[in-house]
Amino acid sequence: MKDYKQSKKRVDVSIGESVRIMRELQELSQNELASMTGIPQSTLSAIEHDKINLGVERAKVLARALKCHPAVLVFPGWDVNKEKAA
Repeated sequence: MKDYKQSKKRVDVSIGESVRIMRELQELSQNELASMTGIPQSTLSAIEHDKINLGVERAKVLARALKCHPAVLVFPGWDVNKEKAA
């Protein structure tokens, strides 16, 4: 493994984009996700476009539906190594 270099971060992903990416990976429409979660489609759209905050409770509900940890949605750009240095 010593011959490999760590990859560089190439793209910043917003919280809304992380929700959209996870939804699309599950091949769900906003309407399907709305039905699964009880979160209105218009609210999901606003979250995906970063017009409203995701919030902890909505993150939990979406994470259950999208089969991921809430941190995947809430902290898409988290860099643990950068945090250790701070």
